Amino acid sequence: MGYHEAGLSTDSRTRRSVISNADPIQSIPPLTAAKGALLPPRATANGTLRRLQEAALIGFCERGYHGLSTRDLASATGVRASSVYAHVNAKEDLLFQLVTMGHEEHNELLRKALMGSGADPRDQMEALVRAHVVMHATYPLLARLCNKELHALSPANAERVMRVRLDSEQMFLDVVKRGIETGSFHIPDPWLAVAAIAAMGLRVAEWFEPGGPRSVDEVADSYSEFAIKLLS
Repeated sequence: MGYHEAGLSTDSRTRRSVISNADPIQSIPPLTAAKGALLPPRATANGTLRRLQEAALIGFCERGYHGLSTRDLASATGVRASSVYAHVNAKEDLLFQLVTMGHEEHNELLRKALMGSGADPRDQMEALVRAHVVMHATYPLLARLCNKELHALSPANAERVMRVRLDSEQMFLDVVKRGIETGSFHIPDPWLAVAAIAAMGLRVAEWFEPGGPRSVDEVADSYSEFAIKLLS
């Protein structure tokens, strides 16, 4: 997802990952949930669990993980608080499900884009950036949650998510390094370049509105051009 210092209390490799965002969560009006899809197709739960996931996604983004109680979740879902535990063992299970879902969706979009882009590092980078932007524009709340509430996960769960995140980061880094080797890119620090490029995409989740003056494709195309200019 995003690329800033996370400050997570796991190991040093996790803390160094550029794919996170330490910005304080901002209050999101409930109507914001309608601006973009809530969950990707990989979210296969239905019934009460699906409603709990969607309520948790909106609630965690509005109030932060620790600001939303199990009772609040139950109320938003239309069930008793005790019924929540028939579907999850703890509130963190919902956060972990959502954050895992978001990271896996992002990773899959990147991998498919890379596999279909050919051998030219410039084409590969354009494809990665497009996929990165599309993810953040299409699932804005999920993207925000993945980048702002990782700190609330237990160390074990955070480490599982970070493995996916670091794999996504490595795709960008590998392309930049290949571009430097072939003379396509001219930058002194691949890691900083990836951090800058990915951070641009992360912010799309904060301002993009479906039906606005710019389509997802237009934004994704422009950002991919910005990335190539930064690397050239």
